[in-house]
Amino acid sequence: MKKYFKFDELGTNYRKETIAGITTFLSMAYILFVNPNILTLSDIEDVPNRMDVGAVFTATALAAAIGTLIMGLLAKYPIALAPGMGLNAFFAYTVVLTWGIPWETALAGVLVSGLIFILITVTGIRETIINAIPAQLKLAVGAGIGLFIAFIGLINAGIVVDDPATLVALGDITEPTTLLAVFGIVITVILLVKGVKGGIFYGMIITAIAGMVVGLIDPPAKVVDSIPSLAPTFGQAFAHFGDIFTIEMLVVILTFLFVDFFDTAGTLVAVASQAGFIKDNKLPRAGKALFADSAATVVGASLGTSTTTSFVESTAGVGAGGRTGFASVITAILFLLALFFSPLLAVVTTEVTAAALVIVGVLMAANLKHIEWDKLEIAVPAFLTVLAMPLTYSIATGIAIGFVFYPITMLLKGRAKEIHWIMYVLFFVFAAYFVFISPGL
Repeated sequence: MKKYFKFDELGTNYRKETIAGITTFLSMAYILFVNPNILTLSDIEDVPNRMDVGAVFTATALAAAIGTLIMGLLAKYPIALAPGMGLNAFFAYTVVLTWGIPWETALAGVLVSGLIFILITVTGIRETIINAIPAQLKLAVGAGIGLFIAFIGLINAGIVVDDPATLVALGDITEPTTLLAVFGIVITVILLVKGVKGGIFYGMIITAIAGMVVGLIDPPAKVVDSIPSLAPTFGQAFAHFGDIFTIEMLVVILTFLFVDFFDTAGTLVAVASQAGFIKDNKLPRAGKALFADSAATVVGASLGTSTTTSFVESTAGVGAGGRTGFASVITAILFLLALFFSPLLAVVTTEVTAAALVIVGVLMAANLKHIEWDKLEIAVPAFLTVLAMPLTYSIATGIAIGFVFYPITMLLKGRAKEIHWIMYVLFFVFAAYFVFISPGL
């Protein structure tokens, strides 16, 4: 096992990888509960054809486990996968609720997008596109995602709240749950500054225990629960495959493809940059990593959930020391165990994971120091990429803005020969994104 994952070469061990795998799982365990709520439109009354919440929970856990296991064993990266936030909202609120497309047909659309992903991955097209992205933009994407997930952490903690006048504002720091999140951030910072390995993981454990001690987090009522049946959603994508041949479903499939493609690219680059995997502006084994992501979407759609994709929360595991696919194996096992021990996940609240997201954001922001800020042709697209992700609450939009400006500024500077031809293609693709797709999301 150590030889397969190259522990000695990467300077890691079982303890580091296990802590990393657990840390990643705890940072993204919320998806087990959020995804079923979104896909079943739990906040909407009188939905005529609602997905079964128990089946979606099981599908979410299994899709995450299988996808993460493929990533760990095939690509050997400490990257975890699960049904993606944003795409699940598009699936539920736009496709099903607004457009009135049955969820079964929507799942068929997800399945087709996954199959197309596999096709462009095995042919090398997807990997070629990612490797054509300039190093400076890759750094900007990583830093931007860092700010994005830190922003999510601050929102989850209640430190940042919405405001009708200023859009965002400082929350009520005296709120008990917010104080718990602040406590978690402080504890985690202390552990990391003191050089404690796995400080992010231990910070979450201490925060959860503190929350239970002061009564802010309810101890789990029981340890083991039965696994909800997968029958209501399993195989529905195949059963309704014939319903996808409409103009409306073509738009749905293309949207799933577009957003997942660049969210995944951004996530892979961010995690790889954080772990130091990028070599000569290329990601080793990128094809295998992309195949794992594509296959996970097909698996997830078959089970009964929206697009399964690489999670930016994987950077929490990397921050805790994860460097190999063994960390992903641990995360996958925990997703499987979650099927049996779901009540225990109740203690991993958003206040508990807030510290991990904020601290990982700090670590990822280090990419900013490598950007050539003294060259405006680089600084402008890089800055807009970083800024747009948290402000638009979308990784894909941040990437799109940066990739539209990059060819423009480089051309104006007379550096046209340095632009890969794929970047020109992406310029028009992203321009179309703003014209035709972005408003629908």
